[in-house]
Amino acid sequence: MIDESAQDTPYKEFVLAFSWVVYTFEQYLSVRQYRKLHEPHPPKSLQDIEEVREKFRKTQEYGLDKAKFEFVSALFGQIQSTCMIVFDILPWLWNLSGEWLAYAGYGPDHEITQSLIFTVILTLLSHLISLPLSLYFTFVIEERHGFNKMSLGLFFMDMIKGFLIAGIIGLPILSLVLQIVKWSGKNFYLYVWIFMIIFTFIYLTIYPTFIQPLFNKVTLLPEGELRGQIEALASRINFPLKKLYVIDGSKRSGHSNAYFYGFFKNKRIVLFDTLIEQANNGEIVAIVGHELGHWYLNHTVKILIIYQIHNFLLFFVFSQFINNTSLYRSFGFETQPILIGFMLFQLIYAPVENVVAFLMNILSRKHEFEADAYAKKLGYGVQLRSGLIKIQIKNLGNLNNDPWYSAYHFSHPPLPERLSAIEKID
Repeated sequence: MIDESAQDTPYKEFVLAFSWVVYTFEQYLSVRQYRKLHEPHPPKSLQDIEEVREKFRKTQEYGLDKAKFEFVSALFGQIQSTCMIVFDILPWLWNLSGEWLAYAGYGPDHEITQSLIFTVILTLLSHLISLPLSLYFTFVIEERHGFNKMSLGLFFMDMIKGFLIAGIIGLPILSLVLQIVKWSGKNFYLYVWIFMIIFTFIYLTIYPTFIQPLFNKVTLLPEGELRGQIEALASRINFPLKKLYVIDGSKRSGHSNAYFYGFFKNKRIVLFDTLIEQANNGEIVAIVGHELGHWYLNHTVKILIIYQIHNFLLFFVFSQFINNTSLYRSFGFETQPILIGFMLFQLIYAPVENVVAFLMNILSRKHEFEADAYAKKLGYGVQLRSGLIKIQIKNLGNLNNDPWYSAYHFSHPPLPERLSAIEKID
């Protein structure tokens, strides 16, 4: 129970004020970007590229549609989160989950079970509230610009599968984490951190084999020129390629991608079928060379280590707040459940997370430049340049970005910056 004698700290007021400051700042950046999307001509560095001149108007129209949608969705999300806090929706949902628990014959001492019920209710409620926006984006904006390939049936089937997978995997993991906190006392942060590292590696191992096939068809890339060129590249740089797959991304979207996964000497490369349709073999190999640059330069390992350090610090700082009575009371809670404590802590920790996200974007953009340079040093500079242009055009990616907006939001450098950097590489 809450200690009524504890001195109150205005945590709720801090969270509300900070969230509105961040919202206002981000909307200012969005307005800057919106103005750039009204400009009639591409940046000077792209004006000599024929494909850019032909498709620039369409990329601007797509960008404007997405920008308008983001204005509405951001305002909707801000109002929603503000109402959740102001009207004490979280403690109401927690008490409601307790009432449901009581109907089943269990008391308030079953905190973990109540936490699972609370999580299910909150997840379903959040998805239902955001469902109209998701439907509009997919079946209006993406449909209007030729990217949506999903039917309503597939959309809702994906949603149901997502709920089931989250329940089958997420709820037991949550239960174990809460139990670890109860078992391990004040040093729980260390044990939770170790557990989450183990879970991360297990999940990354089973996802491609057991989870992704529930959503996409993954097949081996057929024998042919493209496969031979990619295998030759992998052999040339000693990349331990075991399998080369094609995934039916076109089942849902016209957007394209390529990536690799796997630990140690067991790597797989995955190409979206949309990428194969949009680019020629040389450009695809150059893009794969860029992805393998991330492997050669240990970018994936570095990011993984950084995230694990970040998680350790997150759990450690939370351990200093878990028994902070004022925190719970500020948000309307009469008890101090572990799950609720972590959720409230994340709200007040948000300023740190915003800074971390910004710094990670800076690091990610640095890695992208390095991977581009690696692909060029492999001899694919021309193909990489044409491939990046072609994919940007085919995906109607923004060609004219506000520098402040892109610096804050983008994990990948804008196309003009990438092309300029590629040209400067010896």
